[in-house]
Amino acid sequence: MNDKPTAASTAPASTRMNFRWNVLVWLLIGGVINYLDRANLAIAAPGMIQDLGLTRTQIGLLGTVFSWTYAVMQLPAGWIIDRFGAKKAYAIGMIWWSVATWLTGVVGSIGALIAMRVLLAMGEAPCWPTGAKITAAWFPGKERGFATGIWDSSSKWGPAFAPALLVSLMIAFGWRSLFHVTGAVGIVFAILFLLMYRNPKESKRLSREEFAYIEAGGGGHEHSLATSTLKWRALFTHRSVWGMVFGYFCAIWLWNLFLVFLPLYLLDRFHISLTQLGIYASIPWFGGAIGEIAAGWIARTMVDRNVASPMGAKRIVIVCCSVAAGVCAIALPFVQSIGATICLMTFGLAFISATIGNAWALAADIAPSSLVASVSSVQNFGGYFGGAFSPVIAGLIVDRTGSYSLAFIIGGAIAASAALFYWFMAKQRLEGAATHDASDRQRSGALH
Repeated sequence: MNDKPTAASTAPASTRMNFRWNVLVWLLIGGVINYLDRANLAIAAPGMIQDLGLTRTQIGLLGTVFSWTYAVMQLPAGWIIDRFGAKKAYAIGMIWWSVATWLTGVVGSIGALIAMRVLLAMGEAPCWPTGAKITAAWFPGKERGFATGIWDSSSKWGPAFAPALLVSLMIAFGWRSLFHVTGAVGIVFAILFLLMYRNPKESKRLSREEFAYIEAGGGGHEHSLATSTLKWRALFTHRSVWGMVFGYFCAIWLWNLFLVFLPLYLLDRFHISLTQLGIYASIPWFGGAIGEIAAGWIARTMVDRNVASPMGAKRIVIVCCSVAAGVCAIALPFVQSIGATICLMTFGLAFISATIGNAWALAADIAPSSLVASVSSVQNFGGYFGGAFSPVIAGLIVDRTGSYSLAFIIGGAIAASAALFYWFMAKQRLEGAATHDASDRQRSGALH
């Protein structure tokens, strides 16, 4: 059904007009697979250290190599998505990274492992920017924060399910099985996505009324880079873009610290068994997923109650949650029991996850629709290029001092600094980025 009505003929949304939310299932499952393929390194690390003679610094180096490559590849990935479309970029990227994941279970030297992490990062680079692009097409502006919170929570569900699932696999079949299983699952899912996903204008299951509602809120169409009046290279001349880059760097620093070292921290400090690790290491990630979804709902509620504009609501959530995440991380070394440690990790991941989810949604508010993937990718580039230092520096600190304390204190201070960049710099829309509701226009001067 291609003859959709225009925004002028729209009617208020009804509870029956909800097909757009089904699209999030694709992004949610794909994101879970993406993070299973990242988190398997942290779970396999004890076995790799024992079998291959790796040090904790080398484990941190593998995380750093991934992050640096992932960061650099964000720039071409965003351009490719905006130029050629989200569907092909997402499917091809997933097949690429899934093959790299499978091959990781074959190699046996640090050099080969580094090569596999490079290939994994190259394939995973388009995943999150395509999610932002698809969300901008399928959802009106005021719903994007909540929608993004749902699909971006996959980056927490993946590590949440990973310990119990992957530890069981590792105990039964060895650490190499983790990479074989997760790689195969990704290939199958990518083929299904390529065959079944449609954008809003091509979807036969999306009603005319729901399309009109989405279109009235600024969505409904996946715009190409060729239609943009703002050149890609001009993004780097905007203060808001640099605020997003530096702010995301601060958030990802702490995020990478949790992603790479959370299981090892629990093992090294509390000397728990692998079976216990499968339970304890999962709990904080469930908190991260729930926290991110809740923060997206809070941002949408602030808009519905005329407390803030869509962009203002996201910035307020980012500021509050980044500071709270920093406090949790700094307090972590000072608690003595495993229960208190898990509690602080859970709240810390909930707050940093809320920061990251709203940062992704903010890109669609700041950027014109033809450049959503590009702005998202530039932000992600900054976050992962700078945040790539986090795992290797933490690994060096642990190897030299025998303690994780300084690593978490530094990570917490950096994470809290994200509030400064998002509040004072990331507040102006780029050329061609329009507001979509009256409340946004009324408060743009006060909150933006």
